[in-house]
Order: sequence, then C-alpha cells, then structure tokens
Amino acid sequence: MKKSVILFILIISLVNSSCFFSSLFKRNKETIVLINTGFGDIKVKLYKETPLHRENFIKLVSDKFYDSLLFHRVIKGFMIQGGDPDSKNAPADAILGNGGPGYTIPAEFNSKYFHKKGAIAAARRGDDVNPGKESSGSQFYIVQGKVFTNA
Repeated sequence: MKKSVILFILIISLVNSSCFFSSLFKRNKETIVLINTGFGDIKVKLYKETPLHRENFIKLVSDKFYDSLLFHRVIKGFMIQGGDPDSKNAPADAILGNGGPGYTIPAEFNSKYFHKKGAIAAARRGDDVNPGKESSGSQFYIVQGKVFTNA
C-alpha cells in the first residue's frame, strides 16, 4: 500500500488528474476508500477517532461528489489537494480552491495522527480567518515529503 501511495504522489506531482472514488471497503474499526485516477489507484484509511470527518467523507463518496474532480493544488514535497467541486470540467486557467459543499466540519484534532508522508487530512482556512479551525466540507490533501518515524 505504501508503495502505491508513494508512486501515486510522485506521478500526481507532475500533472493534475481527475479522480473517481469508487469503492468503500470495511466500515468497522477501519474505513478504507479507494480513489481511482488515470495514474492508478490509491487507498486511504479513515479513522474512527475523527467520526465527523470520516462520516462526511463517506457521505460525499457515496453521493459521488468527488467523481471527476481534479487534484487542483500540487506543491512538490509538501502535498496534493483535491475536493473542490469547481474543478469538475474546469478550464486549464481556472482559479480553483475556494469551492465546497456549503458547510464546514468542526475540528477533530488527534495527536495520534500527525502529518506524515501519505496521510490524508481535511483542508481548512488559516487561523486568522478561522479561529475555530473548522475543516472544509469537501477539500482534502495528501501529505508528501519526507518519511518520519512516530518517535
């Protein structure tokens, strides 16, 4: 799985890609979602310790909200970001990153899960305009960068 994530991130760093969230696997202790792209598949794990984010992501996947959306923001060595509904069928010169479903999700920070390479997280606006640290209702990112240990 890690090799698939790393390969996907390297490829996606080069170009934007539309994606389809087609499969929902287990929904017990772990929820795994499969993202299908033109460059291959990626599996993401959603944790039970962030139930509001997990249930929202599952709902959007089930509603096919993410189908055909682009990874609209790519910063090499940092992250790739998707989930902006305005990216569906967007022209190449479109300014993206401000779209969403019209709601935010309350913060659910958990120190057990940090921003290590391959982690998926909800995007949010900066603290100066978002003191509650609420997350976007649909935008997410996948962390790139160096591999760190839990120590």
